[in-house]
Amino acid sequence: MINNLLLDAAFSKPTPRPPVWMMRQAGRFMPQYWEIKNKYSFMEMCKTPEIAADVTMLPVDLLDIDAAILFCDILVTGEAMGGDLSFTQGIGPKFANPVRTAADVDNLETEVGDRLQYVADAIKVIQQRLNGKIPLIGFAGAPFTVMS
Repeated sequence: MINNLLLDAAFSKPTPRPPVWMMRQAGRFMPQYWEIKNKYSFMEMCKTPEIAADVTMLPVDLLDIDAAILFCDILVTGEAMGGDLSFTQGIGPKFANPVRTAADVDNLETEVGDRLQYVADAIKVIQQRLNGKIPLIGFAGAPFTVMS
């Protein structure tokens, strides 16, 4: 890896400066982000590997940061487990079937690898584009937290 500043800091190794990275939301100040956002819904952006890679790479390409953060959403795990997710303008995301009871937990689907394949595919595209230059940070939302 060419720039391992973030990894060194994560393992408490000495670094010449703190590492810098931009959360996905920070890209919203970029006109390039809005060019993409105006063409696709938020979930289309998350679920289309090439588009997710494009958005992930925006701050990398423009700001010379020390790590990339996967463009995705913490809610995709809950959706893959059977959550009926919708986004309402002015309100935000909501599950029509939130997890509230033990029966709700029993109804969750646990074999979700195929439904989240687009995340793995996006990671592959991003890793190819990063070409070892900087680390890629991924994340996931715990279904009981995001679906309650």
